Amino acid sequence: MLKNLPLFIGLRYTRSKRREGFVSFISGFSLFAMALGVMALIVVLSVMNGFDREIKSRLLQVVPHITGSSPSGISEAEIIQLRDKLTEEESPVQSLTPMVQSFVMLSYQSQQIGVMMQAVDPDWASAELLKDHMLSGYVGQLQPGEFGIILGSQVARRLGVFVGDKLQLTLPKVTVTPAGIFPRIKSFVVTGIFQVGAQVDSSVSFVHQQDARKLLQLGDRYQGVQIKMGDAYQADRWMAAHKNLLPRYNWRSWTESMGTLFQAMRMEKLVVSLLLSVIIAVAAFNIIASLVLMVSDKRRDIAVIRTLGAPSSLVMKVFVVQGLAVGLAGIVAGTVLGCLLAFFIGDIVGFIETVIGVYLFDPSVYLISALPSQLVFSDVAGVVLGASAISFLATLYPAWRAGQVLPAEALRYDR
Repeated sequence: MLKNLPLFIGLRYTRSKRREGFVSFISGFSLFAMALGVMALIVVLSVMNGFDREIKSRLLQVVPHITGSSPSGISEAEIIQLRDKLTEEESPVQSLTPMVQSFVMLSYQSQQIGVMMQAVDPDWASAELLKDHMLSGYVGQLQPGEFGIILGSQVARRLGVFVGDKLQLTLPKVTVTPAGIFPRIKSFVVTGIFQVGAQVDSSVSFVHQQDARKLLQLGDRYQGVQIKMGDAYQADRWMAAHKNLLPRYNWRSWTESMGTLFQAMRMEKLVVSLLLSVIIAVAAFNIIASLVLMVSDKRRDIAVIRTLGAPSSLVMKVFVVQGLAVGLAGIVAGTVLGCLLAFFIGDIVGFIETVIGVYLFDPSVYLISALPSQLVFSDVAGVVLGASAISFLATLYPAWRAGQVLPAEALRYDR
């Protein structure tokens, strides 16, 4: 028996070292997985925020921030009076222009597409914003009575038209004559093509305001007004505070008119966040596995300290701290790496494009030349808090198992 004692001790020591090495490997893998999950989630959310910012900034340069329509219409004198009232000093309203718009169908040869026809005038403030996004032609070519039209780039591409081509515009109204009922159709000449890089490129067209009023039979009146704010994100607050002062108008902000697009973007961000959270969940399961193995390997040590008077709550706290140390280390590493990568992702992608000689974001296709990214503190805080909560929950069951170890049972067969 004594002859085999050194061999027994050596085998036990070897098995113990192997178990500790395996537990250390699982813990290290847990730390790496947690860091990877946090980093990936921060980077992806930042990139999605960047795309959201790009789309909104492009849309808000052309789309009116607030529209106010009146069923009875509004005269030019009323618009001037309202403009003087709303654009006074220290007012968030930058400009106010008349509004004339209607859904129409554009036809060219065998192609048809439905768009929103909006009125514009070269002297209006809205025309200044449109000038910065013209691909071909210019807003000044719109002259009253000539029935010219400016198309979005996607509309022109789908119809297959260019500047100088003639197309047919069909209004959602009919003309009743003794010969029967006929749709109202008017020929227009394409005088310009604009590109914003957002949804309006495929859904909006512009005509001169006098031509639009003549087509819609409005006479000398307009359908309403369009308001441009200094800060577009204050549109809903301003509208809620002032719509009671102008009760005869039906007010609508850009968040409502583009609500479907932004709701889809929010849903996409939520789904991507949930999918990437699986990486953090895998790291949490690895923490559970490493702690369970550690409890199994340290049963004798747990029994000894329990025999010396340590309560089960103290044992539980030890393993909770052990699991949190692994989780928090991974969270800190992932947060630092994720923030750095999110901040410099555009430069990194640009460097890769230069090295491989291939443009990942061709401006003619993606309407952007660099990968946008916007690091938002609330997103980073949410990721960190969520990962910390998951790490804490992952430690509870192994810690409870450790606290339930009975000293007599653990030491019964120990020699």
